[in-house]
Amino acid sequence: MDAYFIATVLVFLSAIFGYVNVRLLKMPNTIGLMIMTIVFTLIVLLISYFDPTLLNLEKSIISSIDFKSVLLDEMLSFLLFAGALHTNFEQLKIQRWPILLFSTLGVLTSTFLVGIVMFFILNVLSFDVNFIYCLLFGALISPTDPIAVLGILKQVGAPKKLETKIVGESLFNDGVGVVVFLTIFQIAKSGIDNTSFVDVAQLFGQEVIGGIVLGGLLGWVSYRLIKSIDDYDIEVIITLAAVMGGTVIAHKLHLSAPLAMVTAGLIVGNDTVRASSMSEVTEKYVDKFWELLDILLNAILFVLIGMEMLVLVFEGKYIIAGLIAIPIVLICRYISLFLPINIFKKKLDFVPKTNLIMTWGGLRGGISIALALGLSTEMHRDLFLVITYIVVVFSIIVQGLTVGKLINRFKLKS
Repeated sequence: MDAYFIATVLVFLSAIFGYVNVRLLKMPNTIGLMIMTIVFTLIVLLISYFDPTLLNLEKSIISSIDFKSVLLDEMLSFLLFAGALHTNFEQLKIQRWPILLFSTLGVLTSTFLVGIVMFFILNVLSFDVNFIYCLLFGALISPTDPIAVLGILKQVGAPKKLETKIVGESLFNDGVGVVVFLTIFQIAKSGIDNTSFVDVAQLFGQEVIGGIVLGGLLGWVSYRLIKSIDDYDIEVIITLAAVMGGTVIAHKLHLSAPLAMVTAGLIVGNDTVRASSMSEVTEKYVDKFWELLDILLNAILFVLIGMEMLVLVFEGKYIIAGLIAIPIVLICRYISLFLPINIFKKKLDFVPKTNLIMTWGGLRGGISIALALGLSTEMHRDLFLVITYIVVVFSIIVQGLTVGKLINRFKLKS
């Protein structure tokens, strides 16, 4: 099946489901699209008992798409750059230290807590799973998804300092989470005896520090080029070239493309940089271009997440493990945020119940599913994919639909 046909089907479904959501459901687009795609897939499964044509078409589309590669190697760079471009840089600078701890110490703490608890739970459920594979699950489920949460927070009018913490953490912990996952994946593949601390430190340092340095360089070069001309068409193309070229360079040099794109987006989107390099017309076109691209890719991504249920191996014990994992992941996130929040709570005047709101508002999304799809059979791919899918669907639908009410409740109290 050719790429153009697949892209056409995905955009068509996104348009139809998006229209129905705006007219009838009136949910945040990410949530509405995913719910409608899951319902559509279930209807297709029912119809397949009489005529399997539609089911076979949907299955052939899903089997033709390498979801992990499409999201992590291609879509994620555009989505993170767009998210960073529209993030309030001044607020991010004020909240930089808690965000740094959330996206590093928080991710590592959550990874190990989830891994340890899931190891015991899965053994109680009679799954013979090695501890290192449970750590892999902890690593893939710990990063929160800025793509899922950004639109919802804006829609409910979350306080800026709270929005900055959640979005800032999500932008950076994606990159850190992917690096943590790749590091543990390498240890699981090579064996703990064949992996030294130096190897781990080198991989982690190269990916994280190298990614940030590359992003800084891309942002600076883009700024200099944009500043030297006044032509909004070419300036928009420069930002696009920075993302596409930067992603290719990051993959070739084994650097973190997500961290590079976040860094570049923050530099180009910085108000000071904008004021000195972009005219009002350019600023408007750059913002609108990336906003539209962000909306389109978001729509396609959540349609794909809904369709991915066709690749799952649904077994009773897998579903039970997934349902048990939901509170475990939430409790471990709450604990992992406890120390960073209490260190900075008084100094930065946190919103009341920040820990609770950030725990419930830390949605999981496509990145977790993409990483789970990258597991091998011996790493219990089918089991962890079902668990991940259940956690992600609960996160986006249940948490996504209620986090606004939670924020408003404590906003009114404060």
